[in-house]
Order: sequence, then structure tokens, then C-alpha cells
Amino acid sequence: MKWFKRVLLLLLIIIAIVVYVNYPKLNIISGYTSKYTASSVLIAHRNAADVIAKDLQAPLVELADTEYSVQQKTAVSKVFGLLPRKAVARKGLGAVLVTKDYDENTPYLSPNRIQKFDSLPYPYGHLPAKDSVFTTVDYNALQKAVALPFGNPKVQKTRTLLVLYKGHLLHEKYVDGITVDTPVLGWSMTKSILATLYGVLEHQGKLEMDWPAPITEWKNDERKNITLNHLLRMQSGLEWEENYSKISDVTKMLFLDTDMTLAQKEKKAIAKPKEIWNYSSGTTNLLSGILRQQFRTHQEYLDFPYSALLDKIGAHSFLLEADLAGNYVASSYGWATTKDWAKVGQLYLNKGQWNGQQLFSPEWVDYVSSPTENSDGLYGGQFWLNAGGDMPDVPKDTYYMDGFEGQFVYIIPSKDLVVVRTGLSSPPNFDANTFLGALVKAIN
Repeated sequence: MKWFKRVLLLLLIIIAIVVYVNYPKLNIISGYTSKYTASSVLIAHRNAADVIAKDLQAPLVELADTEYSVQQKTAVSKVFGLLPRKAVARKGLGAVLVTKDYDENTPYLSPNRIQKFDSLPYPYGHLPAKDSVFTTVDYNALQKAVALPFGNPKVQKTRTLLVLYKGHLLHEKYVDGITVDTPVLGWSMTKSILATLYGVLEHQGKLEMDWPAPITEWKNDERKNITLNHLLRMQSGLEWEENYSKISDVTKMLFLDTDMTLAQKEKKAIAKPKEIWNYSSGTTNLLSGILRQQFRTHQEYLDFPYSALLDKIGAHSFLLEADLAGNYVASSYGWATTKDWAKVGQLYLNKGQWNGQQLFSPEWVDYVSSPTENSDGLYGGQFWLNAGGDMPDVPKDTYYMDGFEGQFVYIIPSKDLVVVRTGLSSPPNFDANTFLGALVKAIN
């Protein structure tokens, strides 16, 4: 029995050490799992048990114990029974983590949606896509290319794939319980939606990229020289740590903050604008707050993404989640079906035109897809680029939306292609270069 007691004591000591070392992270882990579960059930209409079993089995995240209430539409997660976090549903705004500032009796506004059926074939309407055949496509090579992301499911973890060519549906596939009607969390692909909204306002003559950021707190220090352009290009020079493996600026913002537009605003400058490039989700949420300032009322701000862009192109599955202060979490929380993510890509391939209406200027496409100084050709204006040849087998004019765990919308103008891939693994587990390289070779 002595050896048993010693082993038991050793196990308890090990557990105590693990808990002590990771205790500060537990709040983040439980916050992540409760928020993701609540949103997946509420928006994607998935079963909570399925979400937990398939999506939340990453290291540390799998330690969380989550309970979902169908009746209350809430998810509560805790790790080792500690630091429970609760996520609640709000109509039209998705799910949100409860913080100390939360009051369930406080009223909130929801976006108004105008959703109509467009009697045109997909992607320009809601009728089935045309069955098109192109002499410029090598269909045998195409089939081999689109099979690549699914060749090793346990490693690649691709869930959906869709290819548009010349505005026609060339291929689509859905696996793992995700259907054509399932909204997918785009994570940082939402940043590109935020940028597009700025492009719409610029086209309407309501703002310009060289305007100083309208932040009162910056007017009397070195931050006064930061412009909207600097923010959109992640070159403001502001301090920020984007590290998801520990407690950092981004994890504190996403899982602890009531108002996510403040985290970046309160940071000091560590360089002059344009001197450095520093990827920052806080910057995008700050831009969401600045976007809100462009409207007289909160309701107008909530309506704008849908009335001016998403519902206008018939992407009715889109839902942008908001923080407790009513700001869209533009860094991370945009949901849409694979087909509707592809519509945004097609809009860019069309240089802002949709069914005869110009939503943003053709020059805006050039703006977001031109390299930002000091980014080594990797980044434009809230879009990622292949200008530096990071994917050597893919055309250098490729620019794309990029989200956590391998959510992508690739726009390849020289090949008239839009490609959407969603899943649960990023490169190199998902080999984007080999897949896209094979795909573009199939297009003559």
C-alpha cells in the first residue's frame, strides 16, 4: 500500500504543478470553449456534443468541460472545475462571453436585415449554379487538384472546398457533417470584411485613407500622426502582442474585454508609422470602433455591414458577432456559408461590381492587394498577399483572406479564380502551395 500512496501523492503533486503553472490560462481556455460552443450551436446550428468532440480537442483546450443549455442558449465551460466562463446568445449578434460588466436586463440593439431572393444562378443569385463546361479547363487535372486537400483527412482536416472560375461554380465539396448551409467561422477572414466596409465608405465619399485616426487620446502625443491607412495596413507603430499560446494582448482582448475596441487604442507607440509592420487583431477592432464613429446612431452602425455589403450581394448567411459594448468583433467573429464567403471573393474579382452596381471602387482592390512596407510582400490592407512569392507555385497576383486553423478565400485574378477552403488545420498540415499550384495548372 505504501507504493500506491506514493504514486498517488506523486500524481497529486504533478496535477497541482500543472494547475499552478496553467492557472492564469484557465480563464482563457474556458472562455474560448464556451464562446466557440455557444456560437457554433447558435449560428451554425450544430450539435454541442459534436462541436466539443470534433472542434475542441486541441492541447489545453481539450481540458475544458463544457455544458450547453438548449433552453437558455448558453454554454458554460470550466477546467478542473475552476474559473467557469459563460457565453450567452443575443439576437442578431451571435454569442458573447459574460464579463463582470454583463447585465442580462440591459437592452441591446440588433441589426436590421433586408434579405431578398435573387432569381439568378449562383453566385449572383440564389438559383442553382449553371452547369458550365470550359475548354480552358483540364478537368482530369482539376479532379486531381481538388482531391489534394482531402488526401490525408486526419492531418489536413479540410472541411469544405469551393472553386469559382469566371464567376461559375467549378467544384465544391463538404465533409465531416458540414453542409452547404452550414455557416463557418472565418476567424481573421473577418478582417477583410472590415476592410471592405472601409472601401464602401471611401467609394461613397465619406472618408479617406490619409485621414488621421479620430482618437481624442492620441491628439497630444506621437500617435497623432497615425492615419486610417496606417491602421488598415498594420503599420501604426503601436505596441501589440498577437500570441494565442499564452496570455497576451490578443487573448485578453478576445476573452476578457467588454469593449474590444479599447485594447489597441490604449497601447503606446514603439515606432513611427510605417517603420514597422506588426500584425494586430486589436488594430482591426479599433478600426471597428472608428467605423462606428462614422454613423449618427448605433443602429446605423449595426445595419451598415449588411445593408451596404453583405445582404446587397445576397450573402444572407453572414453574421458578424459583437462584443458586450455593441461593437463588431471584426478581428475574428464573422460567420458565413462557404458559398457566401466565395461571394465576397468574387466581388473582389469583379473589382467591386455586383449585378451592375459598384459597391466599392476598382482602385480599392489595388489598395488592399498592394504590399505594405516592411511586410516582405506578405500583407496588404487587411488581406494577405503572395506578392513575395511565399507560395512559389502560385501566381504572385494572388491575395487572400486568412483565418485561424486554415480558413481561406483565395482570389487569383490572372486565372479568374476564387477558391475557398475551410477546415481545422493550417499550413504546413494543409499544403496550400501544392494544392493551388496544381489547381492553377488545370486552368489553361
